[in-house]
Amino acid sequence: MGGTVTITMEELARRLRLAREACGLKQEEVARRLGISRPAVAQMEGGQRKVSSLELDRLAHLYGREIRDFLAPDFSERDALTALFRRHSDLLSEDSAAEALRKTTVVAQELTNLEELLGLERDFEGLPSYAYGRPRTKGEAVRQGEEMAIKERRRLELGSAPIPSLATLLENLGIRTAQLALPDDISGLTLVDRGIGIFIAVNNREPQHSRWRRRFSYAHEYCHALVDRHLGGTVSRAAARDELVEVRANAFAAAFLMPEEGVRMFLHRLGKARGGRMEVELYDEEGLQRVEVRPRPGSRSVRMHDVVLLAHHFGVSRLAALFRLKSLRLVRVTEFEQLRAQEVSGIGRDIQTLLGFEEPEPEKARTEFRSRFLALAFEAFRREEITYGKLRDLVELVGVSKENMDAVVLYLSKNDRIFRK
Repeated sequence: MGGTVTITMEELARRLRLAREACGLKQEEVARRLGISRPAVAQMEGGQRKVSSLELDRLAHLYGREIRDFLAPDFSERDALTALFRRHSDLLSEDSAAEALRKTTVVAQELTNLEELLGLERDFEGLPSYAYGRPRTKGEAVRQGEEMAIKERRRLELGSAPIPSLATLLENLGIRTAQLALPDDISGLTLVDRGIGIFIAVNNREPQHSRWRRRFSYAHEYCHALVDRHLGGTVSRAAARDELVEVRANAFAAAFLMPEEGVRMFLHRLGKARGGRMEVELYDEEGLQRVEVRPRPGSRSVRMHDVVLLAHHFGVSRLAALFRLKSLRLVRVTEFEQLRAQEVSGIGRDIQTLLGFEEPEPEKARTEFRSRFLALAFEAFRREEITYGKLRDLVELVGVSKENMDAVVLYLSKNDRIFRK
């Protein structure tokens, strides 16, 4: 570590202990991860044993921290992972969820490091922060979410058209995004940290978290980034869907993805959701004549094929489109129940297939983040910004085998003069 260390061994030991406790890890678990004994970890945290550069790197990786956090003159106990565990302390008792949060934080940190090494700067300073207080009722939560969605669409000049890619939109706003395998109960999470910036991850575990649900999750987490980032991080779980901040985020996502004006215009083009009567003005050279036209019974009612078309147009699930129609009162309660029953029975899926909208889940969409992450890692290695050992750790972090990594390194060595030494 050389001359970069500006703190005493005792202070480093204290910081390591605080970081471990903040992550909810026991010394036994840390020892297992590092391949050393538990007493050795205790000695590190007691200041009786020196910590090698490699060990410190692995500890930082495990705790979702930067090495420089441990060596800087000042040490902050609060970081992205700590904020998540403090807000969602129940997750500490769930090993799979806690581990998923640790890994996600590490991915966010490593992505930030790679972009900084390659000179790729992020700027989310222009992102607004809405000063809504915590909603007191579900009605207030829905109102706040829908109001924010309208304001954001107007600010971003999106009009009432569908949004092609939520991930691209967020990236353009300076927010880092990722699709990762998370526990089924977690649809997504938002990290806010001075070192990471804003990072949104959504669950890509199939089949529960389909591409349509991931779009909704991106919009849901974007709401948290806009109004809840003072919390330092949020985890969106099915078990907490009735919490008012989650209701607000769901209302935002629905209105952001399916703006009321856009939904009404789309149904208008289908000749649906108008009033029961329509007045037509006729001009016959003698004067104006007004005629009331009564549509045939049922001709204005929304049918399942309309729901399929609407869902496809806005890039959402059929159920999301159906609930949006209900919230906008474009279908009556009885119609909603009938359509929902048809969806449950599989009619909606059959119509979607018949219309040619049933597309297999593109593997590219699920692995897009991994491909981007690996491209950054290999470029940093090519530029000699990271070592082979660091590249191996990064590759394993996103689930790529060492054999595949070696094949890429071999390719680079044959096609880039920087390796011909």
